Amino acid sequence: MFLFDENDRLLLQQRAASKITFPSLWTNTCCSHPLYGYEPSEVDTEKDIESGAVPGAKRAAIRKLEHELGVAPASVPLSKFKYLTRLHYCAADHFATNQESNGGPWGEHEMDYILFIKPETRVAIEPNPEEVDDFRWVTRDELREMMDPKSGLRWSPWFRIIAEKFLDTWWADLENCLNTEKHVDLETVHEVM
Repeated sequence: MFLFDENDRLLLQQRAASKITFPSLWTNTCCSHPLYGYEPSEVDTEKDIESGAVPGAKRAAIRKLEHELGVAPASVPLSKFKYLTRLHYCAADHFATNQESNGGPWGEHEMDYILFIKPETRVAIEPNPEEVDDFRWVTRDELREMMDPKSGLRWSPWFRIIAEKFLDTWWADLENCLNTEKHVDLETVHEVM
């Protein structure tokens, strides 16, 4: 999930050092796993996915924005989220044990739904210290500087993939990205293993 402000800056977070997977890494605004048993449902049907409506993924994003960053659900209405595409990726977490080449005991193998949102009003951020160590609103140029290896910052593998393959194109055309179907890809599951 990628949250933008009124100045088209992107909200990034640094995952908490205490997290089991990918601790202390910088990443996109937040991530979620839709959960079974919620009402209304966070689980999308095939029809929801084929149409790009994905209300379940959007509800999960709203839940996690509140849980991780203290964002009030009323400030990020379901109707404002824009689904762009999906990517299928797999990554070992070598940061959990500092095993740069062999990988650690944890990792992820998942399907990511890319959601953008630019709320009508500024959102208040109150990070949950169990989830987030730091956060920053950044411009495209600031993100490029942060992602330069010389910065010393470490990044989640999924965010690095999205940033390198898609984000700059989408962000450069943010209004069309949010308000038209120009950048929506309902057919492709981007394989980035």
